[in-house]
Amino acid sequence: MLTLNKVHHIAILCSDYQKSKTFYTEILGLTIIREIYREERQSYKLDLALNGIYVVELFSFPDPPKRPSRPEAVGLRHLAFEVINLNETVAFLTSKNIESEPIRIDETTEKRFTFISDPDLLPIEFYER
Repeated sequence: MLTLNKVHHIAILCSDYQKSKTFYTEILGLTIIREIYREERQSYKLDLALNGIYVVELFSFPDPPKRPSRPEAVGLRHLAFEVINLNETVAFLTSKNIESEPIRIDETTEKRFTFISDPDLLPIEFYER
């Protein structure tokens, strides 16, 4: 059997690099590990960490196709982050003019969660610890 250690990272393509960089760093609070511009691809690659652990690669490419988020399409469904206090998370997002869905309760775990969208409409979930 294959032995996996952990999820190494999640790669996200964006249509507006500066807007997405701001969202992932200033709104979600991920920290920049490394940022490079790859001239041959006309592409940025931004490595981001959560609590010091590398988790996201943010890429820009010229004219990427739109991602179908609604209706849900085959493939990556959403990115989820655990939070301590969902009410505080929603209040912070609201203060940044980011609309969140109504808070719901997971019928299996009885934990609260909500969703927002990143600048390219990738669903992002916040799941209360």
